[in-house]
Amino acid sequence: MRSHHVRNVVIIWAAITAIGVALSFLIPGVMPQAAASGEHDARLTMLVFTIISAPVVALVIAIPLYSLVAWRRAGSGAAPEGDGPPIRSSTPVQVAWISISSALVLFLMVWGLGELQGASANAGPDAMTVNVTGQQWVWSFQYPSSNVESNKLELPVNQQVVFNVTSEDVIHGFWIPNFGLKIDANPGEITQAVVTPAKTGSFLIRCSELCGLYHSYMDSTVKVVSQAEFQSWIASGGGDTGSSGNTTGS
Repeated sequence: MRSHHVRNVVIIWAAITAIGVALSFLIPGVMPQAAASGEHDARLTMLVFTIISAPVVALVIAIPLYSLVAWRRAGSGAAPEGDGPPIRSSTPVQVAWISISSALVLFLMVWGLGELQGASANAGPDAMTVNVTGQQWVWSFQYPSSNVESNKLELPVNQQVVFNVTSEDVIHGFWIPNFGLKIDANPGEITQAVVTPAKTGSFLIRCSELCGLYHSYMDSTVKVVSQAEFQSWIASGGGDTGSSGNTTGS
């Protein structure tokens, strides 16, 4: 390989990498408003992963981009030159590529395992449990401590919550973007996630797994309120003021 070609590719790679890293810092601004402690971890993860992927994407772009410019041939009748010498597996280029790629993948794996461990951390003694059940194509929520069931999710602010998530039919995905929470709902199994809502308001719940014809309509809302409002809602039987206990809210 001619040194000036390598130098030019490196220059293009460095420029694209710099642009990619700069754009990475826009990621948190386009993510949903943070409404729980876990969402901050999701923002940091997206930022770190985007920064790390920037040099890889830049190299994939830089090599063909430079090739199109440096080795283009004018005229439709121009005969192509023969292939250049092969890059042998023992060359520093391939050794560096494999080593750097392996290091990046190892870092991402360790980071991901750490985040997974944090998402499934043990809940405190005062945590509230909510059982979440997905079925085609609705969500239902059950509060074991008060024997209330509802198709609306309401939570008290600054209260740690343990979600026990399952499904009655196919695989669904329990996803609250503003909480930074996404967990599979598997039939016959219970998956668990711990989160602490940090902001009052109403936030969207979606299904993140393709689960059938009306998958795109399988949404609901979580309403985060004060402790007093939550206790009043529980006392009303989950939103149905005409009944108490074991009811389905409206």
